[in-house]
Amino acid sequence: MAQLEPAPENSNEARRHAEGLVRAFIQSDRQARLLALIATPKGRHKLGSALAHLRILDAAIARPLPGSLSDPKKIIGILRAAGAPGTCYVISESREMDGKFLPLEKVIDNVVGGGVGTLVSCIPGELGFFEGEGPSDRYILRRSQR
Repeated sequence: MAQLEPAPENSNEARRHAEGLVRAFIQSDRQARLLALIATPKGRHKLGSALAHLRILDAAIARPLPGSLSDPKKIIGILRAAGAPGTCYVISESREMDGKFLPLEKVIDNVVGGGVGTLVSCIPGELGFFEGEGPSDRYILRRSQR
């Protein structure tokens, strides 16, 4: 795994990203529970442990990527074309990445194919990425058409 250097933290911006991921991309009947989990360190740990097996993405918004699309550069290209900036916010079962603002390329390079459950917020409530445990657990999360 490549060394990850976090960008300076901003708790209001981190909260905006985390809440945006939940409110925009998680099934509505599961949002309250996830919002409660991300609010505390103990809850984030519980959420992180379950991320690899997450089955609560909103199917109307989460666009599955084919298992054959496993090249991080191609996934980064898709996210960039949709408007992703260079830095993103991460919720992950990897404590090294969880709760941090990190370079998009490094995050995608580290999680694609690694079996590490990770939610990535590129644009709060509009654009993100999910990587689960298996090759069929890879989604572009996109609310608006930029």
